[in-house]
Amino acid sequence: MTAQRSFPKIPGFRLGIYVFKDAEIVDFAAPHGVFSVARRLDPELDAFLIADAMRPVQAQAGFTVLPNYGFNDAPDMDAFLIPGGFGTRQEMHNRRLHGFIRALPEKTLITSVCTGSWIYGVMGLLDGKPATNRKEPDRLEASGAGKVPIDRLAEIAPKARISRARVVDAGRIVTAGGIASGMEMGFHLLRRAGYGEDFISEVARIMEYAAAYDVYRDDVEYAEERPASP
Repeated sequence: MTAQRSFPKIPGFRLGIYVFKDAEIVDFAAPHGVFSVARRLDPELDAFLIADAMRPVQAQAGFTVLPNYGFNDAPDMDAFLIPGGFGTRQEMHNRRLHGFIRALPEKTLITSVCTGSWIYGVMGLLDGKPATNRKEPDRLEASGAGKVPIDRLAEIAPKARISRARVVDAGRIVTAGGIASGMEMGFHLLRRAGYGEDFISEVARIMEYAAAYDVYRDDVEYAEERPASP
């Protein structure tokens, strides 16, 4: 548990959320939902969906969404978020996605929920940094035929330091744990946008999430960015 930090205010903070085939629904819907409710208190906030191209995207369980932007649109944003899901196994090798991420301005936060951090890991972006992933396995992952996602992250990014915190803030790169931690990622991004605890607590109250927010509020690990070890 870590005491929360304060950050400079970023007016009109914009969150871009990547959607792809077989993305986990709650991973991207939860942070989007936090921003949706927060906009009731500050309409200058914005959240939108980005995909490889401007066509419908089928997430898990047949849930289909229409992105607001494609990669070629290069929308301006303050944070880019990759959710997890079965589809991250293919997205780890999506060179267009990797190129899009590397072209983002240095000021843009690079964030993830659940197995979304695998993509940053395979790109080498987590080297020398702490990061997290989902810690509770499904039945296959708990068997000899599978692997818990956070352990898989350790294999993908051997130069990263694996953390079991719900949210890990390593400066520009912010990762969150399992599926429902997308809620905490949404709240933490409000924090990174410069909103105070009173504002965030009010968003949680409106969402009838206040009790859970109180439990997870300080389950954040902050770490300064360090160069990767040779």
